[in-house]
Amino acid sequence: MLRDVEWSEDRSYRTGTENEPFQFYLESLCSSNSFDLLLGYFSSAAINILSLGFASFLFSGGKMRMVVNNVLSQEDKDAIQAGQIGKFADNEFDLSDIKKLKRSLDEYGRHFFECLSWLIANDRIQIVIIRPKNGKGISHYKSGVFFDGQDSVGFKASCNFTAYGLLENLEELDGFLAWENGRSNKWIKSQNKYFENIFSGNAEFVDYINIEDVSVAIREHFADKSLNELLIREKELAEKKSRVLENKELRKAIEKVVLRIEEIIKEPKFPYPQGAREYQKEAYQNWESNGYKGIFAMATGTGKTITSLNCLLNEYQKNSEKVYHALILVPTITLVDQWEKEVKSFNFQEVYKISSKSNWEGEVTTLLSSSKRIPLSFVLISTYASFVKDKFQSIIKDLPEDTIFIADEGHNLASPTVAKRIKEFKIKKRIGLSATPKRIYDPEGTQGMELFFEDHEPYTYSFSMDRAIKEDVLCQYYYYPHIVELTDQELEAYIETSDRLAKLYRYGKKDPDTENIIERLLLARKRIIHKAFNKIGIAIEILKKQYKEKGSLRYTFVYVPEGETCEIREDEDELVEENIKLINQYTREIARIDDKLLVNQFISGMKDRNEILEQFQKGEIDVIASMKCLDEGVDIPRAETAIFCSSTGNPRQFIQRRGRILRKHPAKKFAIIHDLVVVPSLSQKEGTDSFDVEKSLTKKELERVMYFAMLSKNPYFTEEVFREVCAFYGLNIYTIQTELSSI
Repeated sequence: MLRDVEWSEDRSYRTGTENEPFQFYLESLCSSNSFDLLLGYFSSAAINILSLGFASFLFSGGKMRMVVNNVLSQEDKDAIQAGQIGKFADNEFDLSDIKKLKRSLDEYGRHFFECLSWLIANDRIQIVIIRPKNGKGISHYKSGVFFDGQDSVGFKASCNFTAYGLLENLEELDGFLAWENGRSNKWIKSQNKYFENIFSGNAEFVDYINIEDVSVAIREHFADKSLNELLIREKELAEKKSRVLENKELRKAIEKVVLRIEEIIKEPKFPYPQGAREYQKEAYQNWESNGYKGIFAMATGTGKTITSLNCLLNEYQKNSEKVYHALILVPTITLVDQWEKEVKSFNFQEVYKISSKSNWEGEVTTLLSSSKRIPLSFVLISTYASFVKDKFQSIIKDLPEDTIFIADEGHNLASPTVAKRIKEFKIKKRIGLSATPKRIYDPEGTQGMELFFEDHEPYTYSFSMDRAIKEDVLCQYYYYPHIVELTDQELEAYIETSDRLAKLYRYGKKDPDTENIIERLLLARKRIIHKAFNKIGIAIEILKKQYKEKGSLRYTFVYVPEGETCEIREDEDELVEENIKLINQYTREIARIDDKLLVNQFISGMKDRNEILEQFQKGEIDVIASMKCLDEGVDIPRAETAIFCSSTGNPRQFIQRRGRILRKHPAKKFAIIHDLVVVPSLSQKEGTDSFDVEKSLTKKELERVMYFAMLSKNPYFTEEVFREVCAFYGLNIYTIQTELSSI
């Protein structure tokens, strides 16, 4: 900040003294994020000379505005013209990489001028060119104002903003600190007003010049030797920069800036140059206003992770000791690794992973013990399974008071094992993340989550799937449901299991043993739907039709039915015998469609997962078959078609899967979702016990169907597919839609 700079005692800077004009510019740039220059001659060589300061300034989001006269070097004219019309070399200049940015500004060749053009095109440097109205003179100002967001420092100088002005001539500069006295404050206000009048194009005493009409400073055409300073070349500039380092005071100033840049490199920052989006800023403000508690109900694909980490970043930036503390809970080890990557993208360096796969106990225990005595930063990323264990619970008490708790897929807090552990939870700053915080089939779980985060609908921050599609954050999609009938044997098993459940519920949940039996029966009934025999035949027919129409199955996901499921588990452990059998069966049948097709499984425990995803993105692998492994923490925007063979009444899961396929990609216009919907055979008569069970099953499947259909590009297709089914069971898909909307 500008107040932290050690300004010269008399606020004057003169060539040959302890305090040089060069030093003033360098330190001001490193401490500000806005710079308005009212100039005479300008040469980009000045930016090159001050590359250390400008790298820091631009990295911090700095914007520079200049009013200059109409005499430029040919190189600067070309660079400004290229930037203003947007035609320049297609190079990416990453303003978030301060070292690379400094290297670009340090060169004074082609790459430097490309960088200058890019900065102008992206409004980080704005230039207005003027000359006196109806006069023969030139603009000859040498003043400006630096601003850091709170304070201002102004200056009036004898030197042009050129290489000669900064390094060669005998020059002087007087500074004005806005907070110091009334005179300085008035001067800065007057300077700002005068600058804005000219820069805005409203000054009646100047002519505004197009870049095409500027005078190019060429020796042969100008007798005035001072114009030679605009024509400095790379070799000559390098020599001048080398000479300036002989000044001990300047060298000290430069060393300070280098140290500052080293600090900047280590500082947490937003991972993208454009900074946080408006909705991410809004989410933080809402969370802060809600007493640092709340649920972020954000559709899959809208950036829940980035939004929550932006809250951690904002809290770090407000922290006087410049430390950060966070505990993040995630469902799986895959997500531990995914979150580690995202956390480090914010430049949070002190990251510790806690799961059955990491040897964390000694290191984390020592860390938390030490943090009681000295300020230490950390981000702990743990699975829910490790969180509930005694050895982790024993160190929870040592977490600092300002620790931010982030629960990814926050609905997991409602599971009995986790809910028991968070009853006496002391961390006050809490963020719950979920695409579906309201658990439709679990009102008790929803209530528990809302109580823990002291939040309720419409929640601290919401970003719906509907909004994400409308605002083009996610792509549009077509939805095609396909009816799958249970076999007679499957229907009999489903009805029998339902009857047993009905009897147990009739007598009430009297003891833990009864609850365990009910849970096992519910899972058994789910598996009947998941594994319905007729699914594989319909899935293959869908793929055959697509292959015939398009000649390709590239960028296709197939979600294979699961044989077994479990609620809280670190691994998406699909490697049980029944699951292996199912995914192998689907993979074989897909591969048989054509010998040219390349099909790969994507399951937990695979060592080459990243390689498979990369090949899929390139179209080298046509189809990926998976179970739960693609549900969380995998971003594959290139995927265009998904077949959901694994029916699920869990809204979290199918909404995640939909979000996975709706990621944007330049080559993707829209996504296609095929959904296999299980209904019993249309044979039972109304009034029988089995009819009521079948109707209940069908209604539950249709609830999922309407979630998909409501936002699709072809909602009426669903009505046609289920016309006969709805008539048979006396159901109405629009009534179901209304019920869902009101929940």
